Amino acid sequence: MKHRLLNFLRQLALTLLVVWTVVSLVTLLIELVPGKPATTILGETATFEQIQDFNHKHGLDKPAFFFSISTAEGFVWNGSDNRYFDYFSGLLRGDLGTSFRTDRPVLNMIMERYPTTILLAIASMLVAISIAIPLGVLAGTNKNTFTDNAASFVALLGISLPTFVIGPFLVYIFAVNLGWLPSTGSAYPEDIILPAITLGAALSAILTRMIRSSIIEELGEDYVRTARAKGLSERKVIYKHVLKNGLIPVVTILGLQLGVLLAGAIITEKIFNWQGLGLLLLDDGISKRDYRLVQGCVLVISITYILANLLTDFVYKRLDPRIRIS
Repeated sequence: MKHRLLNFLRQLALTLLVVWTVVSLVTLLIELVPGKPATTILGETATFEQIQDFNHKHGLDKPAFFFSISTAEGFVWNGSDNRYFDYFSGLLRGDLGTSFRTDRPVLNMIMERYPTTILLAIASMLVAISIAIPLGVLAGTNKNTFTDNAASFVALLGISLPTFVIGPFLVYIFAVNLGWLPSTGSAYPEDIILPAITLGAALSAILTRMIRSSIIEELGEDYVRTARAKGLSERKVIYKHVLKNGLIPVVTILGLQLGVLLAGAIITEKIFNWQGLGLLLLDDGISKRDYRLVQGCVLVISITYILANLLTDFVYKRLDPRIRIS
């Protein structure tokens, strides 16, 4: 019990450290980006008084960090009167700040889009799994044959083609030429098909290669020969025993790839005008210099990634109770 508590506290401390590091780095990078939010949001015609009022309202007239360097005064310690301290003080209260552009709470804006992005990520994973398992098993059970080479070629093709190539290609074929599916939007169930395939293609390629390697490795184990000696059908040996053990490393990759899916969703959501967190970050956050919105989106994405890793650890143990993750 004491060991579990220590592991939990260690994991919690590590999680908080990662979140703090991510938000701090994003805050630092934001300060280095040229351009001011007031000028971008109010426009070039904004008066000096309007810009001052905007900066005061959003705390932009305060120093960025605990200290600053001035050519006249040198090193200046700002104490707690800075934007960095204000932002983390708000996070401790569950407040992600207010959007510079809309004056709405950032948390509300994110929660409106967050389910849509998670839906796309889950759909992409299902697409990837539904492609990778049959291809990986087919390649692994037919090592060094034409079938294996064909499956490996498809996997290599999926890894090589980025989402900004696959997306427009699918739109051209299935939306423009054939007219089977909508090209953009996120209002109807069929709208998710093309974005999910686009985002899941690269992941399916990675999983196919992993499943192939796992199947080949597992087929050489003693328990496979024992199962065959008992008279079990080859199909039962492969799908009940070999595949179950072969999927253990794949589960780890799936958990780690969730963060990649969320990052890749930014491009995919832009291509298909999918109203998710990625499009919010790109169109309303970065392009509009809405720094509070950018910080909030990155924070939510990083927390989602961490939670996915914790879930992966749990599933990993369930698949093989002999595994103990420190």
